[in-house]
Amino acid sequence: MEIKYNLTEEDYLNFNLFHVKNSNTVKRALNIQRFLFPVLFIVISYLFSKMTEISFLGVFIPFLLISILWVIFYPKYFYRFIIRNTKKLIREGKNEDLLGEHRMTLSEEGIVDTTPKKETKVTWSGIQMIKEDEHSIYLYNSSVSAYILPKKDLHNVEETKALIQAKIKDA
Repeated sequence: MEIKYNLTEEDYLNFNLFHVKNSNTVKRALNIQRFLFPVLFIVISYLFSKMTEISFLGVFIPFLLISILWVIFYPKYFYRFIIRNTKKLIREGKNEDLLGEHRMTLSEEGIVDTTPKKETKVTWSGIQMIKEDEHSIYLYNSSVSAYILPKKDLHNVEETKALIQAKIKDA
């Protein structure tokens, strides 16, 4: 089976966001940052009230409000930060082959992904897992990278997914 698709910056950003939202390591880091800082804010309010003549409640209430806002809005900021930095990384180096036209061939042996400047090959045993979201199918070839198949460019998403899953299972 041969699949021709155009990988856009949006497709790549969607993959990075998907990966970050589904990574246990990133989730743990996000939760630590999300909840540790409010605890520190509260400790600082206590210390600040002890070092000054201001009452504890006078300092605690503003810090508590900041803490609540932090817990609510920090994940949105965190994900926007990921997207912004990913965009910078894409523009930083020579990534012409990352985005643009791709031709993926699914054979008995594995996957061949061809762009105008390079060709990569991986056997089916080299695909560690298959995941998907509403935008794409992701064929992970390592814990942090994947072949991205945008669903908008697939003729039959379910058939493609079934073929890939069967090949991975047989590998």
